Amino acid sequence: MTRLRGSWTAAAAVTLFLLSACAQPTAAGAPSTGASPDSSSAPATGGDGDALVLRVSSAGGFVPPSAIVGRLPETSVYADGRVIFNGPVTLSYPGPALPNLQWGTISPATLQQLLDKAVAAGVKPGTDFGQPGVADAPTTEVTVVTAAGERTVGAVALREARPDDPQLTKAQQQARTKLRTFVDELGDLTTELMTGGPQQYKPEVIAGIVQPYVEPADQPGRPRTVAWPGPALPGEPLNPDLKLSCVTATGEQRDAVLAAAKDATATTPWVWADNGWSVLLRPLLPDEAGCADLKAGR
Repeated sequence: MTRLRGSWTAAAAVTLFLLSACAQPTAAGAPSTGASPDSSSAPATGGDGDALVLRVSSAGGFVPPSAIVGRLPETSVYADGRVIFNGPVTLSYPGPALPNLQWGTISPATLQQLLDKAVAAGVKPGTDFGQPGVADAPTTEVTVVTAAGERTVGAVALREARPDDPQLTKAQQQARTKLRTFVDELGDLTTELMTGGPQQYKPEVIAGIVQPYVEPADQPGRPRTVAWPGPALPGEPLNPDLKLSCVTATGEQRDAVLAAAKDATATTPWVWADNGWSVLLRPLLPDEAGCADLKAGR
């Protein structure tokens, strides 16, 4: 599956990005080397450091609806060199209420190399990844934003399918191998950033994917409840059929939610107006503004 989400030229934006890259330090304080002005995969940012230029995420699969809406991308790379990614998770159950989002920075040269490699790995129109014989597997999506436009490709069961799946042609198998190799390389980069001392990501906005709390049938005793300190629940409807809604918190409310989440788990019943609610906490990323972005992304 290949999707082209628009084509727009941004020669002026690329020039501005390159000039600023040569003159400004990176987010880590190191001098910038800039990117090749002749590269067709040069970032098109218009000088906006929060502009997304590369993302690896998952879509679909056999997971609850709230998890689909609230699922975080595996890795997001921004024009100013920030890389936001999922850090290590605990194997204990239930897990923490907040995901372990971390971030680090890369140089403009490394950023350009990643974009070049993504395009070479098949993130461009016309790449055919086929449909393997695997059911209920997620689709790995890779998005690249360059001067040529924004492009997203998706490969179903990129890791779950056998390399020699008989439903895939030789060309499709080769295309999937190239994309999987690039995704692995991006994963190695985040591991290096973790080794180099990543920082915990603190969002400007925290979203909550909300459902009425239902007592688990196989759970002995009711879990300890936590008072919800954010905006009124249940919030903006996302899917009325599933009783799924969304709220967002900023400023003092965001800080209160983040503080309360330290004493909560992924299965904690949150109490608002004497009612219990299940709330999946989802930090919003720099290119996201609110619940509409979560709904549109799925």
